[in-house]
Amino acid sequence: MVLETIINPITAERKPWHMIFIGMLYSGVALFLSYWVFAEYVSLVMVFLTALVCAPLIYNIIKLEEKKDMVVDDEVTLLKEHWKVLSFLIFLFIGFVITFSLAYALLPNDMAQHAFSVQSQTIASINSSVTGNFYYGLNIFWAIFSNNLKVLVFCIIFAFIYGLGAIFILTWNASVIGAAIGSFIRINISNRAAELGYTSIAHYFAAVPIGLLRYALHGIPEIAAYFIGGIAGSVISIAVINHDLGTKKYEKILLDTSNLVIIAIVILLFAALLEVYVTPLLF
Repeated sequence: MVLETIINPITAERKPWHMIFIGMLYSGVALFLSYWVFAEYVSLVMVFLTALVCAPLIYNIIKLEEKKDMVVDDEVTLLKEHWKVLSFLIFLFIGFVITFSLAYALLPNDMAQHAFSVQSQTIASINSSVTGNFYYGLNIFWAIFSNNLKVLVFCIIFAFIYGLGAIFILTWNASVIGAAIGSFIRINISNRAAELGYTSIAHYFAAVPIGLLRYALHGIPEIAAYFIGGIAGSVISIAVINHDLGTKKYEKILLDTSNLVIIAIVILLFAALLEVYVTPLLF
């Protein structure tokens, strides 16, 4: 109850950047408790505990969004209102990523490998043959886009069936991205040490923004699309719970959520283009 009451939905919408620190706190406490109590399963339990503590806040936020669908007639105005929630969720996700990436980078190697063992296996299974070549990259582009599309569908389905199920998927993605960034940071530190040695602490911090930027370039649009899909699924779920099914208001909700899904697909298309053709050229 203590962590859940730190911030309320109104403050979260008005000051979404606060959610970076809330996300860091939630994920940091979850990582600590998971390693302390459930050391054998820490890589999965920390994701569950992080998602669990977010549930009350996100549920209340989604309830507000469903009410807005009922009272706001203009679709443009409604999308602007949804943007407030989207920015809140993105900042929350960034907080998760910061904690997980720093934990992976700062913990002793054996602890980091153990804490993120499942995430590391996931990263290893991801196709590493992304290239900036257009013709060869086209096949990879469609593979990445179709995979991201599946994740979007899962977010919508989980949000609809479980109400808040999408937050678990997104927290899991945050832990995977955090492990990838942390690994990138460690590699840069190792290379610096081999070339120059640790002559200055600046060598360490120089690797951090590079690691963040490499994955944030296409990662943030992807996650934004998943959150949009999660919002759409959750709004429909709450509308069903409130017995709005079959009413004119429900038709309005379906129109709004359909627009959200279309926007999410377009963003995923853009993110896949960045991942295949831009990121490899810059890093």
